[in-house]
Amino acid sequence: MAKYTIMGHPLIQHKISMIRDKNTGTNEFRKLIEEIAMLMAYEALRDLPLEEVSIETPIEPCMAPMISGKKMAVVPILRAGLGMVNGILALVPTAKVGHIGLYRDPVTHEPHEYYCKLPELIDQRTILVVDPMLATGGSAVDAVNYVKDHGGKDIKYMCIIAAPEGLERLLDAHPDIQIYVGQLDRCLNEDAYICPGLGDAGDRIFGTK
Repeated sequence: MAKYTIMGHPLIQHKISMIRDKNTGTNEFRKLIEEIAMLMAYEALRDLPLEEVSIETPIEPCMAPMISGKKMAVVPILRAGLGMVNGILALVPTAKVGHIGLYRDPVTHEPHEYYCKLPELIDQRTILVVDPMLATGGSAVDAVNYVKDHGGKDIKYMCIIAAPEGLERLLDAHPDIQIYVGQLDRCLNEDAYICPGLGDAGDRIFGTK
């Protein structure tokens, strides 16, 4: 059964309001995206598996919990997803990073792949697919498809802002993954932009138009 979580933490909500503001400049926008990604990942990764390992404190030996298995892979959807990576790596520095490159057809609004590179042993990792915006859902659905095609099983998807249309499409296509959303917006407009949204996340992260 598909599961999704809308993040209600006041810090996340406050920072999302700041990135919505059209007067927020590139440098501040980029930093806020990283901060939001870190706060969201803290919640999304609360179910990482642990195992007891033997360590020695300055006082005595003890058994202590550590993350088990091959740990994590962060897979941003290029290019805007790159803006979320450093915030997640601040929490889990040992995570491997893959990349999925998709571009949206300006007429059909459907995604097309141009690049896919994932870490080794992807089938043994907890995989966090990230993109700031979940609009039509096409890129998210395809990205998760690519991860599954390469053997990924334990998959989470994380976005900062989602449209209801995109969330529903992702839930229908991948009922076996966990989805984490910062805020759920009203709708898509005729150009498939999220309303009220924040504009083009990639342009605002990288200062391009």
